[in-house]
Amino acid sequence: MKQAIVFKPRARLMSQLGEQLIKDETIAVLELIKNSYDADAQNVQITMSHVEDSESAIITIEDDGDGMSYDVVKNYWMEPGTDHKEKKLKEMLEKNLRSKLNRLPMGEKGIGRFGVHKLGNRITLITRSENHSEVYLNIDWSIFNSNQYLSDVPIDIIERDPSCTFLNNSPSGTKIIIEKLKVPWTRGKVRDLQRAITSLNSPFEALDSFQVDFKIDKEEWLTGLMKYDEIKDYALFKATMTLQGNKIKNYKYDFYPWNSLDKLEMRTNAIGEIEMRREVKTKIKGTREFIPIDLSEFQIGSVQVELLSFDLDSSLLKFGDVSDSSGLKRYLKSNGGIFVYRDNVRIYSSGDDDWLDLNAKRVNSPADKISTNLVLGSIQLNRHESFDLKEKTNREGFIEDSAYICFRDAVLFAIEKFEHDRAQDKYLIRKYYGATSKSEPVVAEVASLRERIDKKISDKSLKKELFGCLDNIERDYQHITEVYQKSSSIGISMTVVLHEIEKVISELEHATKADQASQHVMGLVKRLSSLTMGYSSVVKSKNIKNFEFKRLINQSLFLVDFRLSAHEITVEKKYLSNQDEFIVKGNENLIASTIINIIDNSIWWLNYANISNKKIYLDITREIPGYKSIIIADNGKGFTIPTEMITKPFITDKMGGMGLGLHLASEIMKQHKGDIFFPEFDDLEIPYEYKHGAIIALSFKEE
Repeated sequence: MKQAIVFKPRARLMSQLGEQLIKDETIAVLELIKNSYDADAQNVQITMSHVEDSESAIITIEDDGDGMSYDVVKNYWMEPGTDHKEKKLKEMLEKNLRSKLNRLPMGEKGIGRFGVHKLGNRITLITRSENHSEVYLNIDWSIFNSNQYLSDVPIDIIERDPSCTFLNNSPSGTKIIIEKLKVPWTRGKVRDLQRAITSLNSPFEALDSFQVDFKIDKEEWLTGLMKYDEIKDYALFKATMTLQGNKIKNYKYDFYPWNSLDKLEMRTNAIGEIEMRREVKTKIKGTREFIPIDLSEFQIGSVQVELLSFDLDSSLLKFGDVSDSSGLKRYLKSNGGIFVYRDNVRIYSSGDDDWLDLNAKRVNSPADKISTNLVLGSIQLNRHESFDLKEKTNREGFIEDSAYICFRDAVLFAIEKFEHDRAQDKYLIRKYYGATSKSEPVVAEVASLRERIDKKISDKSLKKELFGCLDNIERDYQHITEVYQKSSSIGISMTVVLHEIEKVISELEHATKADQASQHVMGLVKRLSSLTMGYSSVVKSKNIKNFEFKRLINQSLFLVDFRLSAHEITVEKKYLSNQDEFIVKGNENLIASTIINIIDNSIWWLNYANISNKKIYLDITREIPGYKSIIIADNGKGFTIPTEMITKPFITDKMGGMGLGLHLASEIMKQHKGDIFFPEFDDLEIPYEYKHGAIIALSFKEE
């Protein structure tokens, strides 16, 4: 037996959709506001009264848009899920049409009207399109809670002569009156709605043709809410750029220190084009490659990015003449973040609107990452170009498909570039206006305390005892710092070395199973022993002693041998031909970890720059006057950050980098009474192919 049947939805489905499809009451109101936008309204007014009492509360949403005729209400508004807007959008895109206010519809799923179901149990709709009769509709949603079929619950639609004018005496428009609220509104919820309405348009580009006015009988509930115009001038870091295809175009970063920060200077970094790439794992364990982030693979179009970032350090805000620092912090906590706008109307994302996971990234790297409460950002999309970015049915952001992932990767790449520029100026702010030294906070505090004790305490025996305690603290701190430096710098190579060990063990297993000649097995065992001893020699702490440059460089290269071969990098060992004996006194392990760190950086940048014939050059020289130096150079594209800043902590232009590698290298060289230099190409005798690459000198003073 075969029979064609159809779905027969129960009436309660309407209430369920209203309750569950729309996340919360704020989103519900915003959906109705967007319906007014699609109706070409220039003004929308939201009025609330007695909302703390759900029985007596009234919410009115009124606009001066095109309104609806009797036929539209009957055949489209009363059909949930209609494709009317979707077809209209498609036709407008194909024919390059716009509304009279030059708009494209934001909605296309036919479910925005369910916002009214989320808000209240009694809905009154009054609407009129120009030169048509007025349409009146009253719905009591409680009748849908029955077990009747949806088709058995009729709704009366009344067509009548005009009984009212709409907002601003408009001859057309729509008024929705919502009563018998589902839940009462609190002061906090009302304030959240005000913030959401404020952020519906991008703060950087006001949409003058669409204004939303919010009124409530409890005006005191809205007092104290700061506005964008009140806080924008406190932003220190700004950036604008366009993401197009696989590039950032017209990148411009500006640092605007307040006039009171007279030790700092305004700085601009403008770059015409930056290729967008992301790092991915390869099949070879421990190696990475870079693939393009290309928006042109999807219908996304060009993306305009504008960012403002703040520094909320309390010791700094006093220099900015911030009259209400707590108000500024509250504003950014409630309104901060990076938001997506389509034709200047905000697309809401899920959760707490941290769709880029900025807060989680800052937890892992607090010094150089921005969180939502430190930034106001606008990501602008064109409606007619971004068709592949589709909103979720529940209005909580975009569907997370391949187009969205590409879009998100591009935005994250752009933000990281901004963070790298910001970190340079943030370092200078902390240096000149921080409460204490940020690079050596413990040493700075100890020194300050020592001065106070020397001035305030006259008892010599007590002073001696206190100074002894401070000496112990400083000594213990230096020891902890040394361990931290070793573990941090060598940790970059740990995965590679462990992989090499695994590879040798795997070869040993194959050799023993195949009963290979004992000589081959012995060779593999020696290789494994040499590898593990070499690694442990870097990790273990040893006393200060004399060491020879050539042997140390050989040992360091051995530990990164796998990475160099996996990335097809040639090492030019010029130091081997030098007949001079280069011996210095120091901690051999720390210097080895520094060399490994610098080589690791070269490997990363050579791959990122997509150099075809990748090379690293090592030499030992006395060309820098007064020093014995280890020279490490590559044939990449050189430093992207001024060398006077590059050894500062958390300063990096490496995507995903921490900005600690060269800072640690600098600190280690200082411990050895040496220095790290960045010579110009012409200062050294280096092959021409390294002219545009990075050149680093680890320099030890001649004794």
